[in-house]
Amino acid sequence: MPSIRPAAKAGAAIVLAAAVSLGLAACGSSNTAGKDAVAVGGTFEFYSPDGKQEIFYDEADRKPISNLSGDSLMEEGKTISLDDYKDQVVVLNAWGQWCAPCRSESDDLEQVQEYLAQHNGTVLGINVRDFSQQISQDFVKDNGITYPSIYDPPFRTAASLGGIPASVVPTTIVLDKQHRPAAVFLREITAQDLLDVLGPLVDA
Repeated sequence: MPSIRPAAKAGAAIVLAAAVSLGLAACGSSNTAGKDAVAVGGTFEFYSPDGKQEIFYDEADRKPISNLSGDSLMEEGKTISLDDYKDQVVVLNAWGQWCAPCRSESDDLEQVQEYLAQHNGTVLGINVRDFSQQISQDFVKDNGITYPSIYDPPFRTAASLGGIPASVVPTTIVLDKQHRPAAVFLREITAQDLLDVLGPLVDA
């Protein structure tokens, strides 16, 4: 069964209307109470008891997620696919430049990208709810972000994944080399949050 730790940064996640019907409860703080958050679809079954913001999966409980793909945010005419990173550790991060926690964590994600670039892995952003591509591109350039992003304003990739909680931004999912979820963060992350998870995965 997945393990759960209390959130380190309460109130970091911004809740917006769900792009698909996943029935996810708002995750505004580490003390969120109420119904369990559940999203089930494809091969990824997401379960967040009492709105917990960190979920960790033992290797025996992991299942590969479906492939996802979309237009590149930065390179016109290019398609980015999760399958492009076969046998690599991938950190999926759903973000929007309108989202304060997303802006705040971008430096941490860039630090993680520098680490993964040395260990045959990558951060892969999914830019959502930004209907002006130029504004998102300017944010990437102004902040020196080097990892790729899929440009997906309506968050269609959430539906293709099946289990990703589309109603919470930022969401970060750490995938092992078989592209199985090892951890899910429904809040703003720090570089150390991810490095703690990534160490065993890149060495596997």
